[in-house]
Amino acid sequence: MGTTSTDVEHYLDDLQHPLKDGVLRLRAAILACDPDLTEHVKWNAPSFCRDGQDRVTFRLHPRDELQLVFHRGAGVRADTAEFTFHDPTGLLTWLAPDRAVIDFPDLRAVDVRQAQVVALVRRWVST
Repeated sequence: MGTTSTDVEHYLDDLQHPLKDGVLRLRAAILACDPDLTEHVKWNAPSFCRDGQDRVTFRLHPRDELQLVFHRGAGVRADTAEFTFHDPTGLLTWLAPDRAVIDFPDLRAVDVRQAQVVALVRRWVST
């Protein structure tokens, strides 16, 4: 299991969001998928890091949305043009060659997609 953060715990304790249960479920599943993951609050939401680099971040605003953003840090990397990632699930919506999101419109989507999301996260943080 990844390393939890008291900052994230406090953030989630105070979180007022209609899909908070989905955030909690996804957080637990993501942390459980890789013992090298850490978490912190970045960009006003929980973010998961590997080797000190942000890789997957919740997007919780506007308040009625829940997304997971798959990225390779805050800045554009020199190897962006060569980066490839195969998504066999079709869940990722690509915003750039190395940046994508998964939308969760409701809790059912969280439950239905969770296993696929965890598999994607596990592969993504290893790239």
